[in-house]
Amino acid sequence: MTPYAANPLHTELAALLPRLRRFARSITYQREDADDLVQVGLERALGRSGQFEAGTRLDSWMFRIMKNAWIDEVRSRIRRDRVFSPEEAGEHVGDDYAEAHQQRMAIQKAISLLSDDHRIVIGLVLVDGLAYKEAADVLDIPMGTLTSRLARAREALQGLLSEQARTVS
Repeated sequence: MTPYAANPLHTELAALLPRLRRFARSITYQREDADDLVQVGLERALGRSGQFEAGTRLDSWMFRIMKNAWIDEVRSRIRRDRVFSPEEAGEHVGDDYAEAHQQRMAIQKAISLLSDDHRIVIGLVLVDGLAYKEAADVLDIPMGTLTSRLARAREALQGLLSEQARTVS
């Protein structure tokens, strides 16, 4: 009996898990949704592993799968008219961590107000650190579209954060 030889795709997917989870958190805002999205992405990837072209970037393929899975989930939620309140909203109330937590919540809120296109491009480029070319490939859009979308997303995010700061003051 021969020892178990790990499937190279499985090994590469396991190595990508931290990046996949970070990307999922950047577009879902909630830890539980992010974990679910990573699981759905992995299930879809493993089920369609024959479609992966050797020699291409596995991370780009996975990001695209997850982006499409999240779009499906958002559409499904809209159809069901369900509202999800983040569990994290009540954590750490009254401790020293509260101010930093409030800042993170303000950023999450501002990001949540962005359009899906802007939120996804922010997640890929600013959160996960993909190069513009790689992010454009993941989104299947021209590089110029990506850069203009990112510029508009940054501008919108900055405006939302400034507006929130004025409201709090």
